[in-house]
Amino acid sequence: MTQSEQDRRVDYIEFGATDVGRIREFYEKVFGWRFQDYGPDYTSFQDGRLSGGFTKDAPVRPANPLVVIYAVQLDAIEAKIKQAGGKIVRKTYPFPGGRRFHFSDPSGNELAVWTDQ
Repeated sequence: MTQSEQDRRVDYIEFGATDVGRIREFYEKVFGWRFQDYGPDYTSFQDGRLSGGFTKDAPVRPANPLVVIYAVQLDAIEAKIKQAGGKIVRKTYPFPGGRRFHFSDPSGNELAVWTDQ
């Protein structure tokens, strides 16, 4: 992507983390994200479309802003979240266009997963 194509687009998202190793393991297991560590207090991820990071230098901010991840198999992702140590904080509910649920990761960040299925 050229600089002009990237201009004014969300480029990177950063979350607070209480345990960088545990948070990396959680997102690898649940979503298959790839990580690059930058010391003990920071790790950067690639999800295939967006890059981001988790840092111990920032506070955890549950659901502010709310990051929503798309999944074809909503129930399978919910099961993986639970198995990896995440918590469902809002059960699956319908909305115009699909269904979604909210979860908190091991650091307490709240995200959502949705499907149009």
